[in-house]
Amino acid sequence: MATDDSSTKGRHSGSTRRTRRRMTGKERREQLLDIGRALFAERGFEGTSVEEIAAKAGVSKPVVYEHFGGKEGLYAVVVDREMRRLLDMVTGALTGGHPRELLEQAAFALLDYIEQYTDGFRILVRDSPVAQSTGTFASLISDIATQVEDILGLEFKARGFDPKLAPLYAQALVGMVALTGQWWLNARKPDKPEVAAHLVNLAWHGLDGLEPKPRLIGHRRS
Repeated sequence: MATDDSSTKGRHSGSTRRTRRRMTGKERREQLLDIGRALFAERGFEGTSVEEIAAKAGVSKPVVYEHFGGKEGLYAVVVDREMRRLLDMVTGALTGGHPRELLEQAAFALLDYIEQYTDGFRILVRDSPVAQSTGTFASLISDIATQVEDILGLEFKARGFDPKLAPLYAQALVGMVALTGQWWLNARKPDKPEVAAHLVNLAWHGLDGLEPKPRLIGHRRS
């Protein structure tokens, strides 16, 4: 009987070993990206080390260097992915309709991203030494504003305003939504539809009462 038990244990042990396969290079890369993303969101770039990333992945440090060249490379890929995801969500949400509805769609897209990809948003709004040229939150807002300015340009032209000013207003509108999103990231009150409604209320009625040639009322003129 003892021999049978030993044999059974051996078979089970062998079966267990057979089911533990090594990750492919692509799978390991995705695992490291997921771990890095979570750590960067929680601790920031400076507060995260290659050693910790490797330890959580159950690999040695050289494996991280092999895939990304170091922490900077891993961070750059994480940031690039999050920027693309947010930009795709916003531009994909602008499906047309009344201009006010387009504002609602843009506001909801950003709030949806914050809600669904909170770690990603935390990473994007942090300052980082490896994200100062193209990977900044400001550059992302600029990219999104570019998508909006064409819509505003048409509206400005239809209402007799100077369409050349559309980029300025696009930056202002998108920036307003983005900064409110940063605040809502932690507040989470009021709920998402109400936040979107108030954002659109301010933006839409501000545009509705727009002066073709705004004037300053204070003493400063330059």
